Amino acid sequence: MRHLLTLTLFKLLLVMPTLLWADARLPLPEGRVILSVTGKLSHTNVGDAAHFDAAMLEALGMHTVSTQTPWTEGVSQFSGPLGRDLLEAVGASGDTLVIKALNDYIAEIPASDFIANDVILAMRRDGERLTVRDFGPIFVLYPFDERPELQTEKIRFRSVWQVSGIDIK
Repeated sequence: MRHLLTLTLFKLLLVMPTLLWADARLPLPEGRVILSVTGKLSHTNVGDAAHFDAAMLEALGMHTVSTQTPWTEGVSQFSGPLGRDLLEAVGASGDTLVIKALNDYIAEIPASDFIANDVILAMRRDGERLTVRDFGPIFVLYPFDERPELQTEKIRFRSVWQVSGIDIK
């Protein structure tokens, strides 16, 4: 009996890592999908992609950046999840993020930017949800006022608004 119990426990220990990683699927979006993440990711919910509605993105944790931008007047409070939290949620393993906007504008961003610079995926400005007419639904936003060295043309081209997709390369 003791041998059988030991054998059963041993089998459970072998299977346990598989059970822990078996839940690499993200929940399905319940609302309108506003972001599709593809490429080198290990956590998906629709085929090989990760689709997010606004509630799923907000559940990653909302962070606020108070900053001026070259495209808005004065200081605004932008809020949304940190880019690095999204990368973690999808199990990203690539080095480059190809960001696509609704108007087919594309920018390549090193994944390291999301980690080193507290880049947010802004979904709100001054408490109001961003609309397509006002940089939404998602605006890749760097903390310009906190990090003046980010106020460069290169970073401005990486600050994509009306984001609809991210392909991890």
